[in-house]
Amino acid sequence: MSTVKNAALLFMGRNVVRLQALLGDPAGRLFGTDPTRDPYPEFERVRGRGVLVRSRMGLYLTASHSLSSSLLRDPGFGTLAPNALSPVDSVAHIGGRRLVNPVEESFLVLNPPEHTRLRRLVAPWFTPRGLRAQEATVERVVEEYLDEVAERPTFDLVRDFAMRVPIQVIADLLGVPGADHAAFSRWGSSLVKAIDGVRDLGEMRELHRSLREFDEFLGDLVEHRRREPGPDDVVSALVAREDLSREDLIATTELLLVAGFETTVNLIGNAVLAVLGEPEVRERLLADPAHAEAVVEEALRFDPPVQYTVRVPFESTEVAGTRVPKGTPIMMLIGGANRDPEVFADPHRFTPGRPDVREHLSFSSGVHYCLGAGLARMEAAAALRGLFRRFPDLRAAGPVTRRPSRAIRGAARIPVTTGVRKRHTMVETIG
Repeated sequence: MSTVKNAALLFMGRNVVRLQALLGDPAGRLFGTDPTRDPYPEFERVRGRGVLVRSRMGLYLTASHSLSSSLLRDPGFGTLAPNALSPVDSVAHIGGRRLVNPVEESFLVLNPPEHTRLRRLVAPWFTPRGLRAQEATVERVVEEYLDEVAERPTFDLVRDFAMRVPIQVIADLLGVPGADHAAFSRWGSSLVKAIDGVRDLGEMRELHRSLREFDEFLGDLVEHRRREPGPDDVVSALVAREDLSREDLIATTELLLVAGFETTVNLIGNAVLAVLGEPEVRERLLADPAHAEAVVEEALRFDPPVQYTVRVPFESTEVAGTRVPKGTPIMMLIGGANRDPEVFADPHRFTPGRPDVREHLSFSSGVHYCLGAGLARMEAAAALRGLFRRFPDLRAAGPVTRRPSRAIRGAARIPVTTGVRKRHTMVETIG
């Protein structure tokens, strides 16, 4: 598709969404306003309109926990690639070869049996046994990056800690030598923004650049592991399979890399923000570091990294008393479902330890239940324990900068102060 045509379609698409937002359309209001703002009041407006709400933009929305849970588990519904809702063609090429986009072509958006086949290849590393093997690595990485910020009176919680921990953990798991945190962060950011839908040609060029860099990096890694296979890393195991196409190999590896840190980065950041805003929760965590697991679980419910997901019926069917045609998208507002008062008492309050917290849908449900849920929980709990043990007086040191995404909720920057005074050297003292 030509650049001019893409630009025209993007311009028209933005204007259509803005118009629908002005007219009060629920999907228009969600997608036509500032992506950094608090989404939860909008979810409540959707809930107030009914269990299943129709949008003039060709889809349905729901903030109902019961309906969302049912649809996620229903084999009569399947996933939909994020770009399917966009009017533009965002496919990128290099040297005449189409580049793989892990968000649109991996088992994340495939349906059985292809989803089952690819997911099964990497599932062993995320079983309880596989996770136990990662515990020491997670603790080591957390302490390593806490050591790096220990002498600083202030630091950026996201860039200097929350992002570096999961990137290093997933790089070790996949067998990626010398993980480039800055490059991984840049690639992940581009792909996350694309989930919302490319908004202009600048974002499209950024996405294509990231896909090219990611493809070249993974190509080099695959060749490295063909020559020097590791003893027990994911990439070496995938490379050894002769029945796996290059496209599936790249898509699966890229997905694990991006999903392996993007969700966890935002989970850690959202959990820390919640703790900083609740003195009683902080005191409980300081007194009992094991409480970190309950804090993480409630953070998943209260402010989930993934705010919505989409399913489509394979055949025309009735949903909540409404006839929904085959292939019509239904957007499940996970952030809203997790605050459904029919399931969670006092849902807008951050209450670690609530008995029904595991009912949240932050890791989806059914066959697409997040493969890395256990690892994300482990990393986030270890990060909270280590962070508040090392810096019990941790405080916010400036305004939080939110990520410009509606699908993925998290902070791009969280300046914090440790409360630890800088140690002066003898020279500094004498001087």
